[in-house]
Amino acid sequence: MSTTDHGAPGSGTTRALQELRDRLAGGLIEPGDPDYDRARRVWNGLIDARPQAVVRAGDLHDIDLALAAAHRTRLPLAVRGGGHGVAGHGTVEGGLVLDLGRLRGVVVDPANQLVSVEPGTTVAALDRATARHGLAVPGGLVGSAGVVGLTLCGGMGWLTRSNGLTLDNLDSADVVTASGDHLHASEEENAGLFWGLRGGGGNLGVVSSFTFRARRLPSAVLVGSLYYRRAHWRGALTAFAAWSRGLPDEMNPVLTFAIPPPGAGMGDEPVLTVGLSWASEDHAAGLDVVDGLREEVPPDAEEMGSTPWPAWQGARDGLFPKGSHGHWRNLPFSRLDDEVVDVLVGLASGITCRGAGIDVHHLEGAFGRVPEEATAFPNRSARYWLTVYGVRHDPADDERLAGFVRSVRDAMEQFAEPGEYVGLMGPDDELGVDPAEAVRLAYGREKHQRLAALKDRYDPGNLFRHNLNVRPGRP
Repeated sequence: MSTTDHGAPGSGTTRALQELRDRLAGGLIEPGDPDYDRARRVWNGLIDARPQAVVRAGDLHDIDLALAAAHRTRLPLAVRGGGHGVAGHGTVEGGLVLDLGRLRGVVVDPANQLVSVEPGTTVAALDRATARHGLAVPGGLVGSAGVVGLTLCGGMGWLTRSNGLTLDNLDSADVVTASGDHLHASEEENAGLFWGLRGGGGNLGVVSSFTFRARRLPSAVLVGSLYYRRAHWRGALTAFAAWSRGLPDEMNPVLTFAIPPPGAGMGDEPVLTVGLSWASEDHAAGLDVVDGLREEVPPDAEEMGSTPWPAWQGARDGLFPKGSHGHWRNLPFSRLDDEVVDVLVGLASGITCRGAGIDVHHLEGAFGRVPEEATAFPNRSARYWLTVYGVRHDPADDERLAGFVRSVRDAMEQFAEPGEYVGLMGPDDELGVDPAEAVRLAYGREKHQRLAALKDRYDPGNLFRHNLNVRPGRP
């Protein structure tokens, strides 16, 4: 037990935290406890906050106890699920952290193709559980991300064209609100809350469970990568723009400009990778689709074959280890004409170190058929979504990588459509504007107003504010 005090002897905060410690099924970790440094850290090593206490939840009832303690102590609250958020909102300086990372239960109902997850579940754990039954839930591009945080913000990845965002596959949610109410949300029950949970971030409550509609996916999925060196980038991008028009929904391509890992044997210059996943059992048909691009612009190297889905989903995990210093921004756009190609090629040529990269997701398909007003996600009309990032361990690289991320986003903003994926914005001090203004711009006026109205109803005191915060609409 820690002997660290949290105020004057006998203070209300000290008593409240001691009572919380005594009642938790999990544990309370405070400065001076042996596990404190590990408990306070999040994925993004840029964020070095020292909370007053970390609640390591041992069961779902610990959520209620933590929220009651936050009200009683008036400590700022941060909620952490899988702990992979790029902005580092899973910890808070001098506040109370509710860490749900040990609540990782996954229950699969194969007959009804439903799967329920607890709030600390990662994409990798979800994939392992569903793959046993020939099922999958669309996730992101890595297996180490937390499912709940990914879903609350969007979930753009290797199945987005074939099956939409992660949040598009959400069937229902169980939520604990700021007032301690336990609500079930779906299209039929608390439909407004359900709308806001799908894209509104962590603004409306603590998710205790998500239930998804899973899709059938073969045990071995056709996936691969076509690699292009710099001399062929313009031709590859131009051919990709033509090839991707009318592409079958089953084909999910992601373009990446980055310096490959040393083990790839491709040198130390940036390479354009066209990553592909084909969400169908008919691999021959998928190969025929790939041939259309390969024949138009032959790659310098390639890898194509059948791979278990969890292996493909987790293939990039080693590129983004916990503790990395991460800088992230994104934007949607719809043109890939000569002007945009020239800008992208110029920007990608500025990649000078491993860890810096530009991803371009090709969208449309199932993603684009979801009506704009159906969820809080900020844009459904864009053909492409660009993500720029800089991820390194050496603090000496921070300024250079932050500058790279900023320069790419600034240069591409002339082509951008309204909206930004709030889950890939951050850290806060690199947004260029006040975070509240950045969030308003990301959602647009109508969706932001609707989220603010939901905030009035479910969190009028703004307890859940340590995030990309939508403030209550009423003063």
